[in-house]
Amino acid sequence: MPQPRPAATIDVRHLAPPDRHAAVFAAFRALALDDTIEVVDAHDPQPLYHRFRVEVPGGFSWVCTHGGPDVWRVNVRKLARAHGAGECCGVCSGSR
Repeated sequence: MPQPRPAATIDVRHLAPPDRHAAVFAAFRALALDDTIEVVDAHDPQPLYHRFRVEVPGGFSWVCTHGGPDVWRVNVRKLARAHGAGECCGVCSGSR
C-alpha cells in the first residue's frame, strides 16, 4: 500500500532539543484526519514514537521511510480513534 504524501515536513534537527517534541505535536494536532506529517531528525526518533503511543494511543500510524545513520525520516499519520474506554475519537467533541 503506498504511503500518503505528507501534508507538511517538520525538520527538528535545527530546533533546541527541548522544543522538538512540542513542535511535532503542534503540527500533528493541526492535521486533518488521515493527513500525514514527515518528521526529519538526526537520530532515531524512538523516544518521540513512545510519546505518541502514550499521548495518542490508536490515533496515529508511524512509518519510517529512511533510517539513518545521519538522517531519519518518519511519516506520522493522524487516525480517527474509536469511542471506548473513556476516549474521544477527536472528531465529534464527545457528542456521541
